[in-house]
Amino acid sequence: MNNTLIKGLGVIELLAHSERPLGLSEIAAELGLAKSNVHRLLQALTELRYVIRAGDGSGYSASIKLWELGSAVLSRLDLRRHAEIWMDQLMHASGESVHLSVLDRGEVVYVHKIDSPNPVRAYTQIGGRALAHCVATGKAMLAFLPEATLQRMAAALVPSTPHSIVEPARFLREMEKIRKQGYAVNRGEWRETVSGIAAPITDCHGHVIAAVGLSGPAERFRPGRLKPFADMVQEAAAEITASLGGGSHDALALATRSMADLRRR
Repeated sequence: MNNTLIKGLGVIELLAHSERPLGLSEIAAELGLAKSNVHRLLQALTELRYVIRAGDGSGYSASIKLWELGSAVLSRLDLRRHAEIWMDQLMHASGESVHLSVLDRGEVVYVHKIDSPNPVRAYTQIGGRALAHCVATGKAMLAFLPEATLQRMAAALVPSTPHSIVEPARFLREMEKIRKQGYAVNRGEWRETVSGIAAPITDCHGHVIAAVGLSGPAERFRPGRLKPFADMVQEAAAEITASLGGGSHDALALATRSMADLRRR
């Protein structure tokens, strides 16, 4: 791999996830690079408009160009287009917010969402991330990874709340349960007051490529409502899977399987 490219992407990712501008020294320390190296990378990225420098000289930030690129990708993502009608129906049937997620290593990325009309609802944003083992959509996808991958993950889980499932044996039992029942439940594992339920979406080869789920205040996800919600998300996942057919979403499936391959190495 091209080391300069890798370092440049590292700078972009660091700035994209930072809530404030970062100085050259901070970037160098965070990435473990020499200041002179970071300075050259920042110059190139600024010229290409991926990075901007704060007017007061306080540091560097990711530019809106990243948003433009991300929006361009999302607008052409077949998965999102095919899922939207079923997500909308799921939101109206349940009254809760609906999320469409894909797996990126140990995190989920929210590629689409439809907010609940309820004034009190779960907050997420498109492009946002969460620990996969702590949210329903993430657990719905993780459960279908190879057993060896799950074994390695189980040894390095970190909690987000006291309810997060991080004990290896318990996590592996949870994955087995999800595979058997076909859906996953989050009981305050990412945010203590938020619960969720989700089901996996598969491609024409049966590979899990995404998940669709509901989330909302924990008090609205009482035990008596979980089975009806589970039926709803499983039906939506089945409809999205059927609507995908065998088209360009295969590229996403390939990318997802490639990530799993990397984790197995």
